[in-house]
Amino acid sequence: MAATSVSHSRQALRDAIAAAVPALHRYCCDNWVVIGSAAAALAGAKVEVADLDLLTSVEDADRLIEAWQEQRDLRYTPAAGDRFRSRFARFRFPGMPVEVMGGLEYQGIRGWQQMQVNEVVQVTCAGVTVPIPTRVEQIRVLESFGRPKDLQRAAALRAL
Repeated sequence: MAATSVSHSRQALRDAIAAAVPALHRYCCDNWVVIGSAAAALAGAKVEVADLDLLTSVEDADRLIEAWQEQRDLRYTPAAGDRFRSRFARFRFPGMPVEVMGGLEYQGIRGWQQMQVNEVVQVTCAGVTVPIPTRVEQIRVLESFGRPKDLQRAAALRAL
């Protein structure tokens, strides 16, 4: 992976966080957390970030969908729809898309399971506080998803 593309994706991530996170603090009533490649990057892993993934409650997802109606990307369909289900919406933001997953469930070895993030740390990015899973918790979450890209991200986090 080229250093310039990682550097570019980090700036794009900062831009998306600066635009979206203040509204999350305003509209969300329940705990929310950044997951996926964005969380791995915020923890210091060298990963490509294509979007800002947000794990929220179903109710907060509905509030964000209402608040961000004009930015909603109604044409986007998430990949691996057979492995994940949630109150999903994708939004256009500066830098990169923001994806909200309210009440995320994943298809695991024991059937459908609710995604729970048990340990969170606060990081500062673009001048705002952003909750992400701890490194160990991110590895657990990514490995539970089981996709090759998630396993690569878990390996990048282990390498820190």
